[in-house]
Amino acid sequence: MPEHMGNLAPAIDNSVASPLAPCQTAPMDANRDTFETRLKNNAREIEALLDALLLPNALSDEIARPETLRGAMHYAVLNGGKRLRPFLVVESAALLGGDAQAALRIGAALECVHCYSLVHDDLPAMDDDDMRRGKPTVHVKFDEATAILAGDSLLTYAFDIVAAPETALPDISKASLVLALARGAGLGGMAGGQALDLAAEKQAPDEDGIIRLQAMKTGALIRFACEAGAIIAGSPQDDRQRLRAFGEKIGLAFQLADDILDLTSDAATMGKATGKDAARGKGTLVALHGMEWAARPSSAGMSPTPRRCWLPTARVHRP
Repeated sequence: MPEHMGNLAPAIDNSVASPLAPCQTAPMDANRDTFETRLKNNAREIEALLDALLLPNALSDEIARPETLRGAMHYAVLNGGKRLRPFLVVESAALLGGDAQAALRIGAALECVHCYSLVHDDLPAMDDDDMRRGKPTVHVKFDEATAILAGDSLLTYAFDIVAAPETALPDISKASLVLALARGAGLGGMAGGQALDLAAEKQAPDEDGIIRLQAMKTGALIRFACEAGAIIAGSPQDDRQRLRAFGEKIGLAFQLADDILDLTSDAATMGKATGKDAARGKGTLVALHGMEWAARPSSAGMSPTPRRCWLPTARVHRP
């Protein structure tokens, strides 16, 4: 699954109301952190938490943590990346006044799922990549069997993190997060999208098929990242739906950016092989419509007006 953001951050206006929730406004401080700074700061917090979660010491009810497997998991999640998905969890939770520490833990869980998908995606039976984020992929650094088990363990550990007592949320919220993450990651989400992506190498889908494939393979976890903030905050269903819709648009834009970079960038810049989608005949919207179409703001269903903004940072509490 793609993990290179490209230039996805929309321009930010002062005193812009969120298009996701008209009842919530977020005046922008002229001295506020830039998008890139906030993204980097969040990445540092997530990486520190992931490092702590993957220490050698076994947890309660674990028997032992085999060092080779633990090392492969640690390598898989801590070898770089912008941590966009956890960022979206943290920011969407902040938008609605959700608990910041709980949001970090849910973001870490989501990153475990995302990194598991990358480990398996890189395997010879899938995309057969030797480099990821400028470093050897897990099956090259270790071996294929260890890479498969590392991916399996990261996926399982994600639900451990959500359900653990250290995630200070009501049980009903944890259950909702488990269900939403499972739906986003599984048969009807990311894994199903990967199956459609492999099938698309043999028979190119039409536009509707490509959009469905990308909404599952890439968009489902980004959609969860945004919706999770509303679940963490215990917000009404309307807020969940608005954030889901926002996540779906961001997911499509993210995939478009990644497909453009696959054609226009190089391995040194991307930290992974480029041009492989075209070489394998994969169906993408860029291949279907061309680069000029893909570069237009409206291609991802995003408003071309200059008043669109990233998630506001105000902590909004409902009475």
